[in-house]
Amino acid sequence: MRGILTGQRYVDDILRTHVGPFLNGLPGSLFQQDNARPHTARVAQDFLRHYQTFPWPARSSDLSPVEHVWDQLKRQMPSCHSVHDLDLAIQDLWAHLPQDNIRCLINSMPDRGAACFAAGGGPTCY
Repeated sequence: MRGILTGQRYVDDILRTHVGPFLNGLPGSLFQQDNARPHTARVAQDFLRHYQTFPWPARSSDLSPVEHVWDQLKRQMPSCHSVHDLDLAIQDLWAHLPQDNIRCLINSMPDRGAACFAAGGGPTCY
């Protein structure tokens, strides 16, 4: 996404167009996001009141499996000389991420949540 992500852009470009339809197809699912400003904006919270969300402790970045995915991408990222090359490299790497790795990260969520709870919302071994 290019430019600054505001709460309204988050709702219009991400939540309403992608997340909402996806969650509507998965009854009983939980949505997770961190406490970034666009995520906590009133407009985003108003949109999400129709969905079940996983509360995010203020001090814990350990709950997000996608952070591990970003780390995998960064380690594989080739040197790029333009924004266009960077965009193409990211799309290619994303398309070829091993789904087993992602599945393992998702399946680790109950343990991540329990560890975070045990740590009082602070850092964990994840």
